[in-house]
Amino acid sequence: MHVAFVHRRGFGQFAALAAQLAQAGNEVSLITETIDQKIPAVRVVRHRAESGPRANPHMARHMGTPDHHARIGHRVAETFDAMARQGLVPDIVVGHIGWGSMMFLKDVLPRVPALGYCEFFYRSEGADIGFAPDDQPDLETRKRLRLRNIAQLLSLEAIEAGISPTHWQRSLYPADAQGRISVCHEGIDTARFRPDPTTSVKLSDGRVLRAGGPPIVTFVARDLEPYRGFPQVLEAAAKVVRQRPDALFVFVGGDGTSYGVPPPGGGAWKDHLLESLDIPRENIVFPGVVPHSVLRQLFQISAAHLYLTYPFVLSWSVLEAMACGALIIGSDTAPVREVIRTGRNGLLVPFFDADALAEAILDALRSPEHHVGMRAAARRTVERRFRLRDCLDRQQNILERMSGKSLIREGAVK
Repeated sequence: MHVAFVHRRGFGQFAALAAQLAQAGNEVSLITETIDQKIPAVRVVRHRAESGPRANPHMARHMGTPDHHARIGHRVAETFDAMARQGLVPDIVVGHIGWGSMMFLKDVLPRVPALGYCEFFYRSEGADIGFAPDDQPDLETRKRLRLRNIAQLLSLEAIEAGISPTHWQRSLYPADAQGRISVCHEGIDTARFRPDPTTSVKLSDGRVLRAGGPPIVTFVARDLEPYRGFPQVLEAAAKVVRQRPDALFVFVGGDGTSYGVPPPGGGAWKDHLLESLDIPRENIVFPGVVPHSVLRQLFQISAAHLYLTYPFVLSWSVLEAMACGALIIGSDTAPVREVIRTGRNGLLVPFFDADALAEAILDALRSPEHHVGMRAAARRTVERRFRLRDCLDRQQNILERMSGKSLIREGAVK
């Protein structure tokens, strides 16, 4: 079967599925702006990248983003049209619907079934916007958010089915579309992400971190910013080290702003927040963005792993940490509640309560033996609900059901 994936930033959420399909002998294509990795035997077709939203005085208010998404959709449609003229018509298309890439798919390939990746539907209530106490969306914000969903709404009207990685993310989509959206995560490699108390991590300053030594508390985000609770985590760290001067906090992530707004005056949130906090520098480490292998080792040696998030997309990192048997201390927000039951496979605290977070960390450091069962339960959660081979099997079943054709499966005789 010929499966074509569509994603602006390379393989993204489709990497494991694309790799397995190609390895088994299926024909696999990727239509993209940029490439994030190479997967053997996958045809990569790059279309011209469109510049971001344009300032145009003649354009209606808030139409910059919809215009940007429409331009991306045109590029993808042109790419599929060129492929079709060369006889490269896929049997099914799987694409992210958030950036407009799938908007015009049915206009160029009307008889090819399409599966949309439904990651996040923007809302002015019940999700990230309006979550912070000082964030009350005004009328212009509400209009902007509604228009930002244009590409997704047009894509939902055209595609046969969708997939969302979690139930909560699916719940954000319009009610009449949810019936066509299956919940299926991309999957976590539990053979790779597993407990290993013997591992160690060497820092750039020469220090070697390992389980059984001074307690390591980890925090991971694409960027260290408010959407992922970095201000509360840093404040909690300052409180913890006053009572536990042996504790070391490792904050993994970049200095940019992936979501939300930058700090007053610009720059990095890390630098902005450290100006007002009294925290010994020897108790905190900022290694920046680290290789995935180092991330895994940090999960394996952590006395506690902190995961806070606005009601937003659930990060892979928290599931990987759970698979490594880390003790998760997370925010009591909808995406986290879907995978963490406090007292069973982790601990939940109110998102904005740095005192409660600090106390939970101190309790974890005081009585690590009391949390052994939670660590084991966290891994079982991932094995039961997010194991990679199970998720890939569910995804392939969806592709076969939609296309009416059989995939070459891994291990099959070709």
